[in-house]
Amino acid sequence: MGPDDEYGRPQGGYPPAPVRTEVNVGRLWAGGVAAAVVAALIAMVGVLVARAVFQLAVLSSKKYGAFGDDTTVQLCVAAAVAALLATALVHLLLVSTPSPLSYFGWIVGLLTVAAVVAPFLGSSSVPIRLAEALIHLIIGIAIGGLVSNAAASASRLALRR
Repeated sequence: MGPDDEYGRPQGGYPPAPVRTEVNVGRLWAGGVAAAVVAALIAMVGVLVARAVFQLAVLSSKKYGAFGDDTTVQLCVAAAVAALLATALVHLLLVSTPSPLSYFGWIVGLLTVAAVVAPFLGSSSVPIRLAEALIHLIIGIAIGGLVSNAAASASRLALRR
């Protein structure tokens, strides 16, 4: 038979076709914006539950009521910005790296761990630090899951032309 098989193909099969990731940018960023809204709401509800249900002065003193003061707004904005930055990161990874969602998962996981540990660097009571760490953990899990799902839904592999 020589170097070709009975169908005229080179022995050893065809070389792998080069592939690229196609990203539906609108779908990805719509998911990212939705994740930002969810992350901000998790922050708000987390503070509300800690302050109203468990009577913990999370982020500000008890005199500011169930929603706290402007630090609650800062946490909500930070959570939303984190979701948008995660969307930008996954967009960059989708168009530039192999196995982009694996890298994204590791990056978001490690940043979430850092956010969970951060409250323990402060001087507030242990229950307050635990509540803040739990809020950060839930925000991180939500961002990681929602943005990963948006990225998976908005991307597909395609042959290079």
